[in-house]
This record gives sequence, C-alpha cells and structure tokens, in this order.
Amino acid sequence: LIFSPPSQYKFRDLTIEELKNVSKAYPNFTFSMNTYTFKDGSQKDLLNFSGTVPVKYGNSYNIPICLWILDSHPFAPPICFLKPTANMGISVGKHVDARGRIYLPYLQNWSHPKSTLIGLIKEMIAKFEEELPLYSLSSSDAARQSELLSYIAKITEGETDMKSRSKIGGKNEGCFNKITVVGAGDLGIACVLAVAAKGVADKVVLLDLSEGAAKGGTIDLEIFAVPNVEISKDFSASADSKVVVLTVNSLGNAQTYLEVIQGNVDLFRGIIPAVSHYSQNAVLVVASHPVEVMTFVSWKLSSFPKNRVIGVGANLDSERFQYILTNLLKAEVLAKDAWIIGEQGEEKVPSWTSCNVVANQTDAMAARNSREMVANRAMEVLKGKGQRSWSVGLSVADLTESILKDKRKVHSVSTLAKGCCSINSEVFLSLPCILGTSGVIEMVRLEEDPLVQEKLQSSAGSIHDLQQQLKL
Repeated sequence: LIFSPPSQYKFRDLTIEELKNVSKAYPNFTFSMNTYTFKDGSQKDLLNFSGTVPVKYGNSYNIPICLWILDSHPFAPPICFLKPTANMGISVGKHVDARGRIYLPYLQNWSHPKSTLIGLIKEMIAKFEEELPLYSLSSSDAARQSELLSYIAKITEGETDMKSRSKIGGKNEGCFNKITVVGAGDLGIACVLAVAAKGVADKVVLLDLSEGAAKGGTIDLEIFAVPNVEISKDFSASADSKVVVLTVNSLGNAQTYLEVIQGNVDLFRGIIPAVSHYSQNAVLVVASHPVEVMTFVSWKLSSFPKNRVIGVGANLDSERFQYILTNLLKAEVLAKDAWIIGEQGEEKVPSWTSCNVVANQTDAMAARNSREMVANRAMEVLKGKGQRSWSVGLSVADLTESILKDKRKVHSVSTLAKGCCSINSEVFLSLPCILGTSGVIEMVRLEEDPLVQEKLQSSAGSIHDLQQQLKL
C-alpha cells in the first residue's frame, strides 16, 4: 500500500487496515486525496480510491467505480460512484442514479465492525451481476455522454455552482416545442403517440430506461418511423424540453404497498435530478403511481417551483365527468363548473367552482339537491370507466397542449394543496387549475362545501402519513 490517510481521519489505524485489505484483493485500485462537495455545498478533502471490479453478466465486464472514504470511517459508510468512460452509459435502476451514485442495502445498513469495504465491494459485484449498471453507447451518444461525465466530474470535484451551469446537450432551441417522455412502457408509448397525434410538439423524445437494446413498442416506433419522435437511452437527449412527462413505475419484488412506493421513489431519485438539470425551465407532468406521492417526490427532488410540477391527477376523470353530465344526463349548465378533485381512486370527489344565484333559500336548497342527484348519477357511470394506458396518454396530451399553447384552460391536476381547504401539510391533490406555459398559473376557487373539505383533509392526512414513511 503506497497511500496512508492524513491525520484528520479519526480512526486512522482501522482505516489503514481496511485499505490494505482492499489493495490486496484488488491491486488495480489507485488511492488519492481530493475535494468532495456534499449536497449542502460544504466541501471536505477526502481519501478516495478508484478501480474496476469484475462482473459476470453473460460475458465478463470490468465495472469502474470510485469510493470516497469519510473521515469517520469505518463507523460511517463510504460514498460510492460509478466512473463510466465516455463510451459507457449509465443504466439508471434501483441501485444506481443518473449521476452514477451507487445505493445498496449494505450501505444503508452499515455497522462497524460487521461492515467492511471488502464486504461492500462483494455486494456491489453481486448486485451488478443482477442488474448491469453500464451499457455501451453508440458514437453519437458517446459524444453527449462525455459532456454529462464532465458535469458529474465537477460535482464530485467541488464545482457545484448550479446557477452558473451551462446548457448541456446542444443549442438553445428557443421557442422550439420539445417534449420528453420518460419511460418506454405501455403508458410512455401511449403518451408519445397521443402527443404526436395532437401535433403540438416539434419534437418528442422517448427516454427508454430499460436494460439492453430497444424492445417491444420502442422497436415498433422505430420501424414505422413516427414523425418527430426520437428514442434514446441518454438523458442528454432531453435537453431544453418544455415539458417532461414521467411515466416510469418500479417493477421490483416489493411485498407491501409502502415498498412499492419506495421502489418508485428510489427510481425517481436517479431520474429527476438528471431531467431537471437538462431542462431547467421545464414543466414536470407526473403520471407515475401513486400520482399524488410521486408528484410530491418530483417537486422535492427537482427543487422546481411548485407551479412547474403537476400530476395528471383527476384530469381524465374530470373530462369524463363533464362529458357524462353534458351528453348523457343533458346537464350542460352544470357540466361547465363540475370537477373531480382530491385523491385518485376511490377517494375522489365531485365538486363545483361556482353555483347559480337563486332568489331564496328554498330554491337554493332545491337546486343543490338536484345538482347532487345528477352528480351521483354521473359518478355511477364514471365508476365503470377504467383508466387504460391510451386513455391516460390522451389526458397527458391534453395537459401538454394547454401548457405549450398557453391556453389558460382549467384542468383538475395534482398540485400543492397546502393552504387550500385548511390543509397545512405539503401534499399534492387534484384541484382545478389554470394551466399555461409556466405550469399552474392560478388555482380556481372551489365552492365551499363542508363535506368536500372534510374529504380533502382526510386524503391530505393519509397521504402525508404515507410520505413521512418514505426515504427520499
């Protein structure tokens, strides 16, 4: 071993012993001292070592990694990154985010003396053999990847002035209407086709985050050459998007509902920072489940203002509700002020943004009873309508059109509900909002109804309790 940690390391002898073991098992590793910048902007000179670990995934691969050793080692886990070369792309997954940061159960459960660097590297190899973290890039993608790698290098070497970041991924496309859809499952492809059919975007990028070569629907998109649609596995292809649509859902082996949501959170942790970096002025439209929680997660991870992070929420249900009132129940006067709001699923509730002025209290009561009866009938019809991928895709295209064309149209979308209906927690619920190029321009005032407010407060409470159990 040719390197010893400096005196700032509190448990220097223990650290040296660990490094000797690593050097013996992996002689290709090199050791050095460099400046590491933490999330809060603070910096510290830390020991780090870089090298490759052998991984068998069909063939044998040498996966380049870099581990930063904290000065409280071995009582604190190291900070781990992939170190891809310019011709390697990062496969974002449950163990790796878009910057190459590595997350493992071994790190989360780190406890000296049971946990060691050798044990960590062994688990890293085992997890990488289940889900290969890197893939080979084409020559064109490699050029864009090299720009991303230079940005990552600045993060890990101390240059983190986000306000001075230059745009990566090409020219500033000005008023060019570009949309990125993240996720190439059925919902993602449905969104691409619906947006393309609307004709509101000059370009639609489909980010396919699945492993290996393009498969399924993405192959069909390439075969039939849908106009103005690009398929990519590289986040830099999303640069300068006006709208970014999130459709991904974790397909892990979760056993409980909380584990399912945590899987989605882990997935978003690798996606949101990347897309928000490349499209810093975009509106994020979240279609992943559960939409209220994942919109909150997107807002937190992106650091975007609340008006530029929305969920698809009850937009589809509201459009259907108004259609049923107008065309099936012949209640067109009521339909224009009718909305489905709150939480997606069984807890959604009909509401109104205005009511007709009547001469006296008796007439007002009769009008309210009549309206509620019609609303109940409409809700019964609505129950029989499931939400297929293509129907959600059409709803996403509807929202996208209002944003890109600055239509100032009212939609029921998931938005930050704090301050509405006496809700004091940071939760997202569907509420009628005016949408434009900056996302939510204004929230439309709802008619006061104690029962509706009670249901919204109940939904807010349960969602907040769920969010408190998640690890962001």
